[in-house]
This record gives sequence, structure tokens and C-alpha cells, in this order.
Amino acid sequence: MSTRFSGKSIIVTGAGSGIGRASAIGFAAEGAQVIAADRSDAVHETVRRIEAAGGTARAFQGDAGSEADVAAMVKVACELQGGIDVFYANAGISGGLTGLFDCTVELWEEVLRINLIGPFLAIKHAAPKIVERGKGAIICTASVAGLRSGAGGPPYSASKAGVISLVQTAAQQLSGSNVRVNAICPGLIETGMTRPVYDHAREVGKIDRIGRLNPMRRGGEPEEIARAALFLASDEASYINGQAIAVDGGLSSSHPVSRQEFGKTSA
Repeated sequence: MSTRFSGKSIIVTGAGSGIGRASAIGFAAEGAQVIAADRSDAVHETVRRIEAAGGTARAFQGDAGSEADVAAMVKVACELQGGIDVFYANAGISGGLTGLFDCTVELWEEVLRINLIGPFLAIKHAAPKIVERGKGAIICTASVAGLRSGAGGPPYSASKAGVISLVQTAAQQLSGSNVRVNAICPGLIETGMTRPVYDHAREVGKIDRIGRLNPMRRGGEPEEIARAALFLASDEASYINGQAIAVDGGLSSSHPVSRQEFGKTSA
């Protein structure tokens, strides 16, 4: 059994389900002490699963887009686990698929607050503590929707493009610190955020069409993204910094989409 993270203190946001839960479980299985953070009380189930498997985790209920909450979860990790080695800023929301000209300012503000300001807050508050440990890593969940148009709604896509730029900027700002900052760009993954899409496909008997636009012809699993996160957090990725790694079955090699003409609605 791998012990890549034995004795390491790790925070994972969005740990109540999907990629965050799979990552928290994965880190704990490899020896980490995990702060599993989520605004949903489902995070307690994540901790229960980790403890049932013999791992160490603590639940933190809070909002990843709130500076007070992010500062508090960092403080908890430092007080109870002696510091921070890795912060996985994974929490995010989709914002739906509303067209650009139908979006409200309020929708944009909420999506940007959680999806982009959240990772900024993680970097702002965790990086100085990771520096104190001598080295470490910050991983942010971006998306293939942040690479180019065609894989998400307008606020979501813009927020994830911002995450990609943020990790590049942060990597430069942390020059000489031995703190690496990278992003993962998932494709279509079955999580709480995408569950309506999967549920609808099952209801109408079209589950086989999920992921049909990528060369692997399937959607991804949360564990497949978690494995990428664990790699980027580990010493195995010691020379990977400031990068956005697509884990999408090959979707971003083309991003084929059907386009809607301006001023026309789809049938």
C-alpha cells in the first residue's frame, strides 16, 4: 500500500461528493491527515468512510468562497495537524447552461465567487503555511470549459479560464518557495454537479451517449480525477508547476460542438 502522503496535512474543498470526496478518500488511504471541507453536511459521510477504512480525517463545514471560512479551515489544519502540506481547492458550482445574454449579474457573481475567488483564497491563506513546511503543493480544479468554448455555460467557462490563469500567476508569485501550483481540467465527470445530466440520460435510455464527443466515448469517474490530484500533490510531480492538465478522455483535443446562431433559439 502506497504511503506517499504519510504524515502530510491536506485540505480538500468540495469534499462532500464527487471529485472532492474521491480525492479526500484517496489522500487518506495513502497516509494523509485530511481536512474534508464542504458547505454541505454530506462532508460528514466522507469522513465516516475514511475513518471506516482506517484513515484520519476531520470534517469542516464552510463555504470555499468565504474568506473567513477558508482562513478558519487553514487555522484548524495548523492547530490540529501542525501545518499544511497540500491544499486541493476543488469546490465549484456549474451555474447552469443559461445563454450569455440571458445570464444575470447575480449568477455571474456567485459562480465567480465560488469557482475563482475560492481558489484565490486557498492560495492566499494556505501558501504561506505550506512555505513554512519547506515545500508542498496547491491544486485547483479548473475545467476543459476553461480551455475553450463549448464545454460549459458562460459564467462557469469564464471562471475556470480564470482558475487556469490564477495558477500560472500564483506559480510565478511563489517563485523560489518550493510551493507548486497546478490546475486539473476535468472533462465530463459523474458528480453531484453533473448528476442531472446523467439522470436524464438514464431516464430516456441514452446513457450510452454520455461522453460520446470524446475519443474514449465515455464519461469519467471522480476517482480518475482524484488520481491526477494525488499525482500533482506528490513528489512524483516535483517539476510540474503552473500547469493546467486536462483529464478529459481527449475531449479538449477538439471540443466538437453544435453551434447556435446569434438571435436564434434551438428547436
